[in-house]
Amino acid sequence: MAQAPDAAYRLEVMFSRDLRDAVARGDVTVSIRLWNRAQVKVGGRYSAAGVIIEIDSLEVLPFSAVTAEDVVASGEIDRQALRDRAAHSGPICDDTLVYRVEFHVV
Repeated sequence: MAQAPDAAYRLEVMFSRDLRDAVARGDVTVSIRLWNRAQVKVGGRYSAAGVIIEIDSLEVLPFSAVTAEDVVASGEIDRQALRDRAAHSGPICDDTLVYRVEFHVV
């Protein structure tokens, strides 16, 4: 059965209100997520912040492996701010496994 042309964009990736404009401008290109399982797939396109984003890479890593570049690309001022934002689903320690999602605006 053929999928409707816009069906791929019905799924939405949510961002905090204060990050939405930066995501839409393409300034935020990395998101660190505390998920039980992947909620996106590489190459997938999703509605986010009023635009369509495409997932470039998806990896699981311990929070300690998040780089300074990831912090900047996620729109945060420091690692603790990133940890606090990602921890809405539970506490994040350095050894907590998180998803690193890299994306771009289509």
